[in-house]
Amino acid sequence: MELNIGIIGTNFISDDFCGAAGKVPGAVIKAVYSRKQETGDAFAARHSVPEVFTDYEEFLASDIDAVYVASPNSVHCEQTIKALEHKKHVLCEKVMAVNEEQVRSMIDCAHRNHVVLLEAMRPDFDPAFDIVEQNLPRLGKLRRVSFEFCQYSSRYDDFRQGTIQNAFDPKLGNAAVMDIGVYCIHSLIRFFGMPESVRAISTKLHNGFDGSGVVLMNYKDMIAEAVYSKISVSVNPSVLQGEDGSLLIDYISRPEQIELRLRKGSRDALLGGSREMLPFTPVSNNMIYEIDTFLKLIEKNEICHKYLSYSLDTIRVIDEVRRQTGTAF
Repeated sequence: MELNIGIIGTNFISDDFCGAAGKVPGAVIKAVYSRKQETGDAFAARHSVPEVFTDYEEFLASDIDAVYVASPNSVHCEQTIKALEHKKHVLCEKVMAVNEEQVRSMIDCAHRNHVVLLEAMRPDFDPAFDIVEQNLPRLGKLRRVSFEFCQYSSRYDDFRQGTIQNAFDPKLGNAAVMDIGVYCIHSLIRFFGMPESVRAISTKLHNGFDGSGVVLMNYKDMIAEAVYSKISVSVNPSVLQGEDGSLLIDYISRPEQIELRLRKGSRDALLGGSREMLPFTPVSNNMIYEIDTFLKLIEKNEICHKYLSYSLDTIRVIDEVRRQTGTAF
């Protein structure tokens, strides 16, 4: 099938999306919506996009089948619902919206209009996560999981100099837990479902922005941890610890290496501990997998799919994190 896609937003993530879409058969970037004509024109020129719109209604009335939403978090819900009401399928950047109420309204709207809604949570669709899932039994009973994503933001230097860009403005629904921590929380939900309880702490900047934090998610017989930051960088991998061994994932958002370390005396390593790099071929831009999944869901007319439950449960946890840490928008 061929899917004509319109893009909302002209930032770096939209650039990456265009690069990935060019490698997915059937994905055609047909139009871009931008509030400013010159910004839209520059983006269209970079990626050979044929149409530029500054009016959202005209954009939705154009010859597009689907919309990729890469605007600020604060407008995800409004823009997505309008697109869904125009019978457009929507691939919405993470986080899908700023709270559970908005996410539920988006899902309900997709169901009413019988179109596909999908959150662009890239590791969800990466084959590396399938490999992790397949190898979990080798770890024995899981006891502790720590997913970590600490990435010093390029925009933090400006913040330190007194210039607050959108990425550090809580008024736009931005917070490190929404931008970075969501990868860890969503991945824990994807593998293990909703936790029994949540405990959270965070570091606030002078404007109230959530710069970093730790979220403890309690499961039966297991503790999970989401560690995130936009104001520091970590060299630690994400780790799943079981009674028989551990799995190490180098980058939770775009895995490049997965290492299995079995404990001496464990079922698979009776004669001594062992280390094994699990084979898979990473790609430079794993957004190709989310685009491919989006096309397949549309082709199969799968309006009610498992990824929606992941998105809903993730925002439920994030709502609780924000409540405990006092992160308000």
